[in-house]
Amino acid sequence: MLRLSKKTKHPRLALVLPFIAVVMIGGGLYILSLVASPSLAPLLVQKPITVSALPAPEKTENRLVIPKLGINIAYAPGVESLDRGAQWRHPERGNPERGGNFIVAAHRFSIQPTPLGTIEKSPFYAIDKLTIDDKIIVDYLGTRYAYRIDKIFEVKPSQTEIEAESDTPKLTLYSCELGGSEAGRVVITATPMGKVELTDTI
Repeated sequence: MLRLSKKTKHPRLALVLPFIAVVMIGGGLYILSLVASPSLAPLLVQKPITVSALPAPEKTENRLVIPKLGINIAYAPGVESLDRGAQWRHPERGNPERGGNFIVAAHRFSIQPTPLGTIEKSPFYAIDKLTIDDKIIVDYLGTRYAYRIDKIFEVKPSQTEIEAESDTPKLTLYSCELGGSEAGRVVITATPMGKVELTDTI
């Protein structure tokens, strides 16, 4: 006699598959939140800054402020400074006090374990939103200085002349393109406007 075998049911599989689907969807949404968080930063944490409302500059920490973008970060020499804000590159080539080419670089986009961490480690994400005549504030050794943007351009990774010494005082900010360092860099130069008093509005 021919017997037909009954199909065996797998109750565990019926439970595991939905769980896997939920995990994959949840993971995808989380990764999406990490990638999207810097573009949402102006809605979440980065609001335009009023210069006169800033605390007095401290001698123990130098800071870079871009009022339009709501950026207020520390800068210091050394590559490790990129993880805490921005890197002051080639300090011997310039600073706000003595002039020269004062060069500051920061990450454009650096994905981190949390959305807030990604925002904090991607301070120059919206650098392309700056325009000519926008202002930049720099705290240096307890004194506050203002700069006015005069040029915005892009360079290839090999164009290191943006870090060259300069007889003309200027601030040079730069960061990688969103496509990465191999895609090139966005560069902003700004001219000094002088010292800023605590009651000044820029």
